[in-house]
Amino acid sequence: MPQAYVARSAAGGAGRAGRRDPGGRYGLLLLLLVATYLLAAFTGGRITSDFQVVLFLAVLILALRSTLVRRRAAMLTGAVALAGSVAALAADLTGTSAGAGAAAIWKGLLLLLTAVLIVRRVLARPTVTVQSIYGALSAYIIIGLMFAAFYAAMQHLGAGSFFANGQSGNTQTFQYFSFTTLTTLGYGDFTAASDGGRAIAVMEALTGQIFLATLVARLVAAFRAPAEQAHPVTARRWRPPGAVRRGAPMSYGRQPARNRSRNRPRTTPRSLQDVDRAGNYQDGDDQRDRGLRHHHQLGPRPDRRDIGGAERHGGHE
Repeated sequence: MPQAYVARSAAGGAGRAGRRDPGGRYGLLLLLLVATYLLAAFTGGRITSDFQVVLFLAVLILALRSTLVRRRAAMLTGAVALAGSVAALAADLTGTSAGAGAAAIWKGLLLLLTAVLIVRRVLARPTVTVQSIYGALSAYIIIGLMFAAFYAAMQHLGAGSFFANGQSGNTQTFQYFSFTTLTTLGYGDFTAASDGGRAIAVMEALTGQIFLATLVARLVAAFRAPAEQAHPVTARRWRPPGAVRRGAPMSYGRQPARNRSRNRPRTTPRSLQDVDRAGNYQDGDDQRDRGLRHHHQLGPRPDRRDIGGAERHGGHE
């Protein structure tokens, strides 16, 4: 019974591991953000500004769907965002500068909340995947759109023009100025006129540099493909040949061939005393036994001097 329970638990864990992570899918969000930027860049007017409120609300809902926020908190946040977006649309439709400024502030707050949720979710992931990189890029684009919304709010709620030299400010120019500042390009064709606008521009430039140098660079450096995540490669320490691994059982069996000759007992007799009376060698192999047996039967080899002396005396000593 315990074995069956362990098997079922292991099978359930493998099934859960094989499923896709329901959160952290940022591909669709990135496409929506790119479409929103291009729509605002090539079209203008109040209709584009009103449509951005709806698109930014959709971006927030997608970010809530991809985060680890509890269901009740996500539903509450979505309801508040929907009510605020409706109020922002109503204020923008009034056609006044105050209404347009309030709508721009609301768009900036929506984007700020979305960026915080995405960065929090990306940093909470145990591994870095392509979805994490998509999320970081989405947050980077959201930051640029957020500052553009705040620049528009300063334009509508301020006394004068936001840009110096009396240049007109609209959705296209605010996004252009925001992303050139975020990426620190600094073309110089648009500059902030007031001290508050220049201070916010400096904050945006610092945010863009820190975001690229820390978060995006770290994610790209730690990126791992799905195949590498399934079979992680662990670093192994170099171990000299013949070294015993720590924790491995010691073997007292047959020794290696290179050490066998050192411990082998001496088998060559030093004298004929090692041969028994029957002519058998006590501690050697068959070939040495035969040689020693033949030597015992014939006796020691005579000296050549003795042979020469016997020949001179006619074969007699």
